[in-house]
Amino acid sequence: MDPKLLDLLVCPITKGPLVYDRERQELVSRAAGLAYPIRDGIPVMLESEARRLDEPAAETPAA
Repeated sequence: MDPKLLDLLVCPITKGPLVYDRERQELVSRAAGLAYPIRDGIPVMLESEARRLDEPAAETPAA
């Protein structure tokens, strides 16, 4: 994730800062309690695509 892009992005719900979770490939909004996925290097900043922080992350099936 490009640090310059991360500085520009904010949570679409709260307009607050996001924290990059490299391991899960998500941008986390603690204020909204949501984690937005990063797919193919592109942040998906839609509430409908976000994971609630109180839900476990989906595991990637082993190939």
